Amino acid sequence: MTGPSGNAARAAGHLEQLALDLAFVQPGVTAAATIRGILDRIDEDCTAAPQPMRQAIAACQRWLDVAGDAGPLSAEMIRSLHDWQPWMVTATLAWDRGQPAPPLPDGWAAPADGRESLAVFEESSETIDVAVLPVGFDDEMIGLFCEESQDLLQEMEQGVLALERNPADAASIDTVFRVFHTFKGNAGVLKLVVLQRLTHELESVLDAARRGQLMLDREAIDLILAGGDVLRRYVEESLLQVAGQARGRSIPLPIAAITARVKALLRSGGRPATPVVPAAPPPTSTPDPMQAPAGQAAVVPPATQPETVALAAPVATASAGSVPEAPPTTPPQPSAAGGPSAATAAATVRVDTRKLDGLIDLVGELVVAQSLVTQSPEVRGLGSQQLDRCLGQLRSITSELQRTAMALRMVPIGGVFKRMGRLVRDLSVELGKHIELHMEGEETELDRSLVELLADPLVHMIRNSADHGIEPPALRAAAGKPAQGTITLRAYHQGGFVVIRVEDDGRGLAAERILAKAVDRGLVQPGESLDRAAILDLIFAPGFSTAEQVTGLSGRGVGMDVVRRGIEGIRGKVEVESVEGRGTTFTLYVPLTLAIIEGLLVGIGEERYIVPTLSVRESFRPLPGAVTTVHGRGEVIAVRGRLTPVLRLGQHLGTPTRANDPTQGIVVVVESGQDVRCLLVDELLGKQEVVIKSLGDVFRSQPAFAGAAILGDGRVGLILDVNTLVKLKSAAGEAA
Repeated sequence: MTGPSGNAARAAGHLEQLALDLAFVQPGVTAAATIRGILDRIDEDCTAAPQPMRQAIAACQRWLDVAGDAGPLSAEMIRSLHDWQPWMVTATLAWDRGQPAPPLPDGWAAPADGRESLAVFEESSETIDVAVLPVGFDDEMIGLFCEESQDLLQEMEQGVLALERNPADAASIDTVFRVFHTFKGNAGVLKLVVLQRLTHELESVLDAARRGQLMLDREAIDLILAGGDVLRRYVEESLLQVAGQARGRSIPLPIAAITARVKALLRSGGRPATPVVPAAPPPTSTPDPMQAPAGQAAVVPPATQPETVALAAPVATASAGSVPEAPPTTPPQPSAAGGPSAATAAATVRVDTRKLDGLIDLVGELVVAQSLVTQSPEVRGLGSQQLDRCLGQLRSITSELQRTAMALRMVPIGGVFKRMGRLVRDLSVELGKHIELHMEGEETELDRSLVELLADPLVHMIRNSADHGIEPPALRAAAGKPAQGTITLRAYHQGGFVVIRVEDDGRGLAAERILAKAVDRGLVQPGESLDRAAILDLIFAPGFSTAEQVTGLSGRGVGMDVVRRGIEGIRGKVEVESVEGRGTTFTLYVPLTLAIIEGLLVGIGEERYIVPTLSVRESFRPLPGAVTTVHGRGEVIAVRGRLTPVLRLGQHLGTPTRANDPTQGIVVVVESGQDVRCLLVDELLGKQEVVIKSLGDVFRSQPAFAGAAILGDGRVGLILDVNTLVKLKSAAGEAA
């Protein structure tokens, strides 16, 4: 049943339920949230109700706001609700019959200035302790809710940032509105009344914007993002408690404060926008506004907002008694940005990551078993062509199965990139700078376990670019630059690795200042000769900072050290380039996955070891006399004009070696950060992709090894930890 009759009938049913609930409420005991859920359903049914009914609903919401959803109802509130319920029944009956509503009782109308009384606002501005998990919750249901909520919140955040750039983007408004509406529905299923109420209020802001009755200026954007942060905190705490950490604890959340701010914003009317009809309908295939095309700005926090903006035609849905009634019109059809298509949703399934990892481990074991069979001397000695064809087919199938299994772990890096958009927006506001974030290559895929590990290094680099790199608008103008600075995030595949570049067009790094600071800190000896690359690399030293004073953002010298350690911890490396006055570029090289590594296979005596190729700079056979001994440094060899220490790998690992004379072996030059070392081995055996296996307790005291791998012939090869070997002091050097 549709129209006023259908809505009125549903509202009447909810009012009957309210009458039953009011019979059992107790002053100081019953929480306001008990009534709030029913009121929300009445509100949704009465969006097109006459103005007196809308005002009555708004009055009831104000009464409940005083207590806050977690607070108890007072005796005065309960008396007001007992008066309110029969009045609403009479008004609903009149609405259904097309008759005018009864007069609104005294005191129910909103204050003349459109704002809440100071006492109500102050009481609502406090945080409230919220019990996160509902009574009798189901772990699986809460887990599914949290997973979907994280996706929704990320989508919301990107949509809000897009709206800050263009408040007139009707598609983005619809997208963010849909996110909050979906979140509210999911919270309702689990009876998370507190979340229902908060999302309903935030939804009201978007609804007012859709109607053209509110402009999404900086105040409104800040409010929506603050509400999203509360929802994210709630979801994160839910995941922790489902995992068994402090189950049942309550957490303080500023829900009442945000609710009060929303109501104050809506009742003051904000600065109304001028709704206009779009010049042309959207194309059939509308690009997702959350996915900024390559090179296009993703975030531009404006310094000022226009007085009026153009919005899409108003729609019928009204907010919760917060804005004047608008003429009903046909709701717009969801845009392509509004969410995944039905086909995409049907083709997606959520899988427990532990099951996925177990499958991938089994596939790795299958590949090893297949290799053992095909390379077995007994099998090869049979000389059967039919068997060879069957083994070839088996090899092809297992290789394809392994590639497919590894692809299951791959996710786009765009998820992390989008989170940086919010960071840049908040930094630009905090620092008083105009910063634009460009993103390219968001579709670049890498192992899901690496995506999260990259978040912290990226945060540190972007904070440094925003704080130290991008100049204030006045200084940029004096240097002939645009007032708005730019930070670019770029990702792409290169060989078997993913390259991530963080570029800014700021002031750049002053090499002379870095060197002077390093000498002052004792990191470099006075008079020591360093090339520009080595000087710039000093910014990664622990505790190093060129900041004149410590601020809330930087100055303690821990950021870039964290970056290097984080990247090296995932077997990657980081480089820095900078031109004074033009900007700085950080380049990260990370493996596609932590499960498979591309390694250089080296032989020492009868043993074989694996050196990660990302750490290998070059290899060569030394000429006679190339390896010399320097006092205090042990054996060194000149590599491209630089004396580099030599580590006889066989001696260090206690493995008998054939190449005691360096000219009979091979030197493999490896690097870790600015440190370089030459590893002397017997021979190079080739390059190979191997599945990494963790080492047991037996090798826990051997820091030279990062893992192990089963090679094609069934033998085990140990993977060398290059970071440890490069920073190792040689025994000869120590003795000298």
